[in-house]
Order: sequence, then structure tokens, then C-alpha cells
Amino acid sequence: MASRVIQFREALREAMVEEMRRDDRVFLMGEEVAEYNGAYKVSQGMLEEFGSKRVIDTPISELGFSGIAVGAAQNGLRPIVEYMTWNFAVLSLDQILNTASKLLAMSGGQVGCPIVFRGPNGSAGQLGAQHSTAFENLYANIPGLKVISVSNPYDAKGLLKSAIRDDDPVVFMESEVMYGEKGEVPEGEYLIPIGKADVKRPGTDITLVSFNKMMKVALGAAEELAKEGISAEVIDLRTIRPLDWMTVLESVKKTNRLVIVEEQWPFGSISSELAYRIQKEAFDYLDAPVRRITSADAPMHYAPTLVAAYLPDIARTVNLVKESMYLNK
Repeated sequence: MASRVIQFREALREAMVEEMRRDDRVFLMGEEVAEYNGAYKVSQGMLEEFGSKRVIDTPISELGFSGIAVGAAQNGLRPIVEYMTWNFAVLSLDQILNTASKLLAMSGGQVGCPIVFRGPNGSAGQLGAQHSTAFENLYANIPGLKVISVSNPYDAKGLLKSAIRDDDPVVFMESEVMYGEKGEVPEGEYLIPIGKADVKRPGTDITLVSFNKMMKVALGAAEELAKEGISAEVIDLRTIRPLDWMTVLESVKKTNRLVIVEEQWPFGSISSELAYRIQKEAFDYLDAPVRRITSADAPMHYAPTLVAAYLPDIARTVNLVKESMYLNK
């Protein structure tokens, strides 16, 4: 299948446009998605094609418009809800946690909730503590939700299309700093299955696991380690719930070491769950303890020096890998 290089935002737009053309039950709603073409121009041109009944500007009321979307999903439509940032989506947590995620169970399997909640997540430069939280672990802790967190345009398009077609509520995490990034995306239609991690770089000496924009750190660390003769296998989780820990397990059986890189705070994080699973199922294969690098256990501050100190980076990841590699030597 032929491919071309497009921006991350364009890949997301293509996914939504293709699914809205395929299925007239699909519609987009959120703050500034219509007249302004989206806060990050993800929905550019969609109002012109689909009209104001399917690309809907909402008031600045996350709880309100999320409730409307959940109600629409209960009645046969397939909404896509765009949040300007997942930090603001906390206001709609009641609808996501207490309604969307529980509807199928509370109705005895009679009423589903096919809905996608999507938008940028985590830090994006000097935006301060209230605009910089990474929320994958919070939503992944809610049974009934599927949680996707993408790192590149190819995965973004294929997984968003799958999310829109899914009959369960899906939380779809992007990143403000990635919308302008470019990558190869096939010209034809394709889907990526939800719940399947991807080996972005094969290796033999240690397994590096990450997702979303921290994949840059993991892949950058792998490049630096290769200069010193250390072969790192890099795995992109892509889906946080359901978690494809089996792909990680098979890698660890080969490399015997694991380092996890994530933007979450350390307590109750994705790495906590993954580290538990791997030490439980692959204890006899591990030549060193599972290690992880996370954001600092504090709110992110505004100063650029504190932002740099707060987030995982390549240098610290390389050092952690070396500690793991040479622990028993």
C-alpha cells in the first residue's frame, strides 16, 4: 500500500473524516471544533463537508457536552468528543466514570456506549501545573473503558478508526507537542487492533517500554545505547487498557531486563502495573530488577529548568539502562 508523509493532526482528521463518510451515525463535538477548525486545527475543513449537525461547537462546559454525547451514544449514535486538553476533561469525569464506563454492566448488557473521548494529554512546555497532567493511569484504572495513547501519525489514524468503530467507550490520548509532527501514513484504509503493542525497534540486550510522547525518549535512548554496543528493544504499548503485557513478556524472556519510561507520576502508574505483571510472570528470566523512569512526584512547575527536571529524558534513561545492564557484572 502506497504511503505519504502527513502531520499527526492530519492523520487524526483523516480517521474522523473517513469514518464519518462511512457511517452517518458518527459525529464530532467539542469546544471550537467547528467554526475555528479545532484548537489545534485537527478538525480543519470538517464543518464545510459535514455541516453543523455533525461537527458541533459546544459551550465551555465539559460536563454538559460530555453528558449530551453519552446520551447520544445510548440512543444509537457514535459521538467523538474532543477536549481542548484532558486536564479540562476532569470536569466531565462523572459522565465518563459513572455513566459511560458502567452503562453496559448496569443495563445487564442491553445498552452500550460507543463513544470516543479524545484530545491532547500531558505536558506541552511551560503551561503550568493545571495544564500538564498525564492521565492515562487514571482512566486505565476504570473498568469498562478502553484507553489508547498514541505516539505517531500511523498509529494515531489506525487506532482512532478502530476506536470509532468500537462498541465500548474509548479514551484516546494525544499530545499537543505532536500535532505538527510528520510520519508515513498509508493512502488506503487500514485499521490497527486495540490492545496490541508494537515493537518499534528490535533488540537483544534490554527491553525499553513506553507510549505517547515518551516514545521519543525511549527511542532516543536506544540510539545512544547502540553507540556503546547495547542493543535495546523498544516497545510502544499504544493501548494502555487492555494492556498487552504479553508482548513485553516475550521481549523480556529474550533480553532479560526491562526499563519502563512514562510521563505519569510514579505512584499507581502504568509502570507499577506492568512491573508487577512482568516480575510475576518472568521472574526466572530477569537478570536485574525491573526499573522505571517517571515524572517527578509533584505538580509540574512553570520554569523551564523545573520542566526539564520534572520529565524523563534520554540521558537519565540511558543511565538507568546502564545500571540495569551492569548490575550483575
